[in-house]
Amino acid sequence: MPTVFTHPAVPLAIGLGLGRNIIPSRLIVAGIAVAVLPDIDVLAFRFGISYAAGIGHRGLSHSLVFAATLALLGACVFRSKFTKAFWFLFAAAASHGVLDALTNGGLGIALLWPFSTERFFAPVQPIEVSPLSIKRFMSARGAAVLMSETLWVWLPCAVIGVSLAAGRSHMSNQ
Repeated sequence: MPTVFTHPAVPLAIGLGLGRNIIPSRLIVAGIAVAVLPDIDVLAFRFGISYAAGIGHRGLSHSLVFAATLALLGACVFRSKFTKAFWFLFAAAASHGVLDALTNGGLGIALLWPFSTERFFAPVQPIEVSPLSIKRFMSARGAAVLMSETLWVWLPCAVIGVSLAAGRSHMSNQ
């Protein structure tokens, strides 16, 4: 999985790129929260739930159904911007599973849960999987993970964010 530091990259890029008139600051914060929330499933290890179980790590909380549920609940809070909030929050939450599917470790993600228990990886997995322990993260392995995330997540997200902002600026000048 990418680190907790990297999952916010997608909602930050989209939110900041589109601007506060479209995605207000509170909604960006909500986007960051739903982008990180799927990893709450690591608590399953503490309860003896196996990684491969449907409610195990990268299971139901990494599915599109879970992303849609979070987006629906979050959009209810932003009633005046319900549709924008739903799609922004859905993209933020779904990005978690997509980024995890791009890593080179683990068992894949249960993208289609509850309709399928199959675990999926992306056709390419360029992102180094992050160690789950803090001790292993604070090592050369952790540094390699952060470099991988910078190259494969943060830089592309920066390009997307700048492109969206440039497009927004171009549209306002017309």
